[in-house]
Amino acid sequence: MITKKIDENTIALIPEESDDLFTLRRVIRKGDRIVGDTTRVIKQDKDFARPDRGERIKIRIAFDIEKISIDDVVDRLKIQGIIAESDNESVSKGSHHSMTMKIGEPATLIKRNWNDIEKKLLFGRKDTGSFLLVAIDTSDCGIGRLTGTHLKLMPNLYSGASGKRYKSKFNIEDFFSDVQSAISSSIRENDEIIIFGPGETKRRLGNFLSELPSVKEHGIRVIDGIDSSGEDGIYTFIKSDTMRQALTKSKIAKVSAILDEIMLMVNKKINKFSMGFEETVRASEAGAVQSLVFSDKIFENQDEDKVIAFLNHAEGKGAEVYAVDSTTDVGLRVSSLGGVVSLLRFALTG
Repeated sequence: MITKKIDENTIALIPEESDDLFTLRRVIRKGDRIVGDTTRVIKQDKDFARPDRGERIKIRIAFDIEKISIDDVVDRLKIQGIIAESDNESVSKGSHHSMTMKIGEPATLIKRNWNDIEKKLLFGRKDTGSFLLVAIDTSDCGIGRLTGTHLKLMPNLYSGASGKRYKSKFNIEDFFSDVQSAISSSIRENDEIIIFGPGETKRRLGNFLSELPSVKEHGIRVIDGIDSSGEDGIYTFIKSDTMRQALTKSKIAKVSAILDEIMLMVNKKINKFSMGFEETVRASEAGAVQSLVFSDKIFENQDEDKVIAFLNHAEGKGAEVYAVDSTTDVGLRVSSLGGVVSLLRFALTG
């Protein structure tokens, strides 16, 4: 999440992945004020205008929050409240309104008081970086942007080469130029470029990009061990040991390591883990949770406010809490295990 502290009570922010929206759900409370862009229907005061029709316009409002919830679409937060300020005179103060927070859309959050957990969630976590993944061969190239555990894929690019015997007019550098254009349209500040795939094409692309000042400043790494290109190559990399070795400090590598350790404990019948909501709640109440991973699955069969209180309680007890989504394999694995799992500091008895 991109954040900028305005003053002691105010922070400007832009959520970058589903995890950021889960974090905001845990931070925003009734009585807080949020400023953001939304739309509202303004009734037309014209001759012959239908009274049930209006014009939907974009407005910027500040409103005091009465209710917040995770939308069914998951990558959105629905916020309801009372309008305190507006940049449009047609929008009256004191009226009820709702807005939807989405990934990539800026907002400003104002709180009278920040508690320790809220400060930790927004200010205390270190940014583990984001990565532009490039899976390339002579025939095709897949590009995906990995932020936390959220993966966004671009459509595959195709070179036009015909197998190992290229068409007479095929020029690999033309293909590299297309890849570079796609990278430039997706890359953000502080992104690192990770290139992999079969053969030597990945190294040739790395050398090509390293000659371009606008790209090489982001940092370029060429990784061996992945023999697939395109979208399949991206997914293969995300699930591989190669990824964990290459992106050691990334969130997805940490979460993958937690899940692997839990599976190892399951096989060895070591009871220093929990699965499912009720079991993990009991472990948290005992102060036993060391690391906790949850997905949106946890909200399907549990009261949302109860889940949020549980997550904040676990964090307050010293647990490392990670949210994952279904765009990567780790999110699907957590969902299949009941939506929440944890590593424990000690085994629970009884």
